[in-house]
Amino acid sequence: MFDEIHEECGVFGAYNIKDASSITYYGLHTLQHRGQEASGIAVSDHGHIHVKKGKGLTIDVFTKEKLEQMKGNMAIGHVRYSTAGGQENANIQPIVARGSKREIAIVHNGQIVNEKELRVELEEAGCIFQGTSDSEIVLHMIQKEEGSLCEKVMSTAKKLVGAFSILVMSENEMYAIRDQKGLRPLSYTKMQDGYVIGSETCAFEVLGLYSHTDVLPGQIIQFKDGIVRKMIYDEQASNHMCAMEYIYFARPDSVIENINVHNFRKETGRLLAQNDDVKADIVIGVPDSSLSAAIGYAEQSEIPFETGLVKNRFVGRTFIQPTQSQRDRGVRMKLSAIPHVVSGKSVVMIDDSIVRGTTSRRIVRLLKEAGASEVHVRIASPIITSPCFYGVDTSTKEELIGARMSKEEICRYIEADSLEFMNIAQLSKAANEQGLCTACFDGNYCTDLFSYAKVLE
Repeated sequence: MFDEIHEECGVFGAYNIKDASSITYYGLHTLQHRGQEASGIAVSDHGHIHVKKGKGLTIDVFTKEKLEQMKGNMAIGHVRYSTAGGQENANIQPIVARGSKREIAIVHNGQIVNEKELRVELEEAGCIFQGTSDSEIVLHMIQKEEGSLCEKVMSTAKKLVGAFSILVMSENEMYAIRDQKGLRPLSYTKMQDGYVIGSETCAFEVLGLYSHTDVLPGQIIQFKDGIVRKMIYDEQASNHMCAMEYIYFARPDSVIENINVHNFRKETGRLLAQNDDVKADIVIGVPDSSLSAAIGYAEQSEIPFETGLVKNRFVGRTFIQPTQSQRDRGVRMKLSAIPHVVSGKSVVMIDDSIVRGTTSRRIVRLLKEAGASEVHVRIASPIITSPCFYGVDTSTKEELIGARMSKEEICRYIEADSLEFMNIAQLSKAANEQGLCTACFDGNYCTDLFSYAKVLE
């Protein structure tokens, strides 16, 4: 319904923990914002890996009875939003390989940019694919490599290029793998006599766990025989955390690379307001990911923060609108303006990003129809000008308004009275100058793109 951007998925694992499937269920439920199309859990009982998965939210896929049937003290789980691979049932994770010597399950967050080349190589070697997900490629590669499972995982990781946080589980061991550029977050923490691993730290806090250790870029963590072993598979690894994790994807209560997401967003709002001389009556944020930035903007500008937009949390983003009027009505179903707040007011509207522009235009219209005299749009990120190949569903320049229009043209298109974006230097400052991937803003990709490079030609 909205021209939102979507991240591919979230992963969670529980090692050496009683009722691991139930713990994983709670972890996935907390990570639901990272994917709502499908959910799955694989559990190991030290002799066999059992899998249950399906389309829909975690709460819809799993019942108490199903979880009680999934016995074992090791489990991995996945929530999915399909980018690479599509929505076929075969692409729902975890994906399991049942070999003569062992069974292996895998879950993956991100996107492998050399997946087409690897797929051809594997098919020529006789591998048969059930789906189109790049996660299945990783599973085949692990199976094909020589040596112990640890050696297989290490050899496979060295051949992957792109964004990946991967959990691999056999009947008695588990591995957490993070890509060489650190594009996707992955952390773990101690729980009872074991450990939990997840895409975001908010999944630990729901379990009452408030400390964590990041899996470093280019690092593999082995969980075996009750022991944690850290291994580096790429000595040239560097930190390029996806900027959109901070701006949009992650929950505000998560901590990524030692930075609280809420504090990061609040700082972006403060930086946006520093040199802004707009005269306005109130500041509002577009729920939910822009509220923190709106608070920061209001504090810095000393313009009162108000709740001018209300989100209906019971309208899913899969709502179908075949006509323009129905699409507009769909926006009203999901987001409502409060006339008593905005009527007769000059409004600064803070949003996290503009992708295709249609949503921003509808929200500006919504506010003006509710009586706002002016709507000044401020975006807590730079202009998105380039597609992402690391697990975000912006794959062509044509779908990005920032690649086709100037700031002034975008302002006219969304019918705002004024429009300003952050710049990359401000974004870096908000992240305490830590390494960020800003490819969607400046086209500077931190890896080779292989066959995906043709999209940019």
